[in-house]
Amino acid sequence: MSALLDGIAKNNFVVVGRVGMDLYPDPPGVGVEDAQVIHADMGGSSANIAAGIVKLGGQAALVTRVSDDAVGRFCMNKLAHYGVDTTYVTPVGGEFRNSLALYESRIEGHQSVIYRNGAADFEMNADDVAAVDYSRFGALITAGTVFAAEPSRSATFDAFAHAKKAGLPIIFDVDYRPYSWPTPQVAEEVLSRAAAECDMIVGNDEEFGFMAGDITKGLDKARELARTTATIVVYKMGPEGAITFAGDQEIATGIYPVDALKPTGAGDSFMAGMMTGLAHGLTLQGAILRGSACASVTVSKPGCAPAMATTHVLEKFLSEHPGPTKPGKA
Repeated sequence: MSALLDGIAKNNFVVVGRVGMDLYPDPPGVGVEDAQVIHADMGGSSANIAAGIVKLGGQAALVTRVSDDAVGRFCMNKLAHYGVDTTYVTPVGGEFRNSLALYESRIEGHQSVIYRNGAADFEMNADDVAAVDYSRFGALITAGTVFAAEPSRSATFDAFAHAKKAGLPIIFDVDYRPYSWPTPQVAEEVLSRAAAECDMIVGNDEEFGFMAGDITKGLDKARELARTTATIVVYKMGPEGAITFAGDQEIATGIYPVDALKPTGAGDSFMAGMMTGLAHGLTLQGAILRGSACASVTVSKPGCAPAMATTHVLEKFLSEHPGPTKPGKA
């Protein structure tokens, strides 16, 4: 446990994975097909996590590829806007393109349309991850989409090896997106292999169930990983909260209820809040609750990266909110 927490305590993370462009209609509640105005901002799970960490007082550098075009430059500009280090973000030419996510700021009838054909981030290769100075950082974070295609898959496993050699713990958000993978069988095999190499694993009940081969066995899978390979495993259950396994501990936590505007961005902000909470010396339970509060802030506002909490926003939210729910039972 100490090696993992010591790494996180440095509050300086190398984050491996995609950055993309998010598009969402304005005003909130409008469907895509009826939109007259559409806003653009930064998206992509890894980029959102990195931006969320910086907004909460940490440091983060992203490792990925972007398209060598106006959309790729838009993403680079947005990373700089949010204070994310772009030293290891490399343009790629040809027909490769940054991912686009078009989604609505509404819960009922919510639609998300993802464009991932010829994704530029999947072109991240062994040279890209070898160029990183891992000694600069305290921990490596990645989200599962990086493993969905080559050369990104092999490059990320290489990044794991480089990180371990440098003494960095590895933190893994399972983040299973079926549309990115060739088959569910490949996803199950590769994500399970990745999870077995990580010090901390964060996923929801469906993702752990997927890795276990049966949705009803997800909780057992999380317990098994905590018992055998991982130091901390966070098993998220949506409105029922989360169960976290750490050594002999099983920590149940609730959520901070809000009137959600949209379902997107919660997982990325949860990770950012939990990482910076641990870095600032909170207990594991306190950091998980901080992550839950960050998720609630994000789903209550339009966009993902722009909706993620700053320290001031988070402190105001916590001071005004009546507090988390009692944990649900899995």
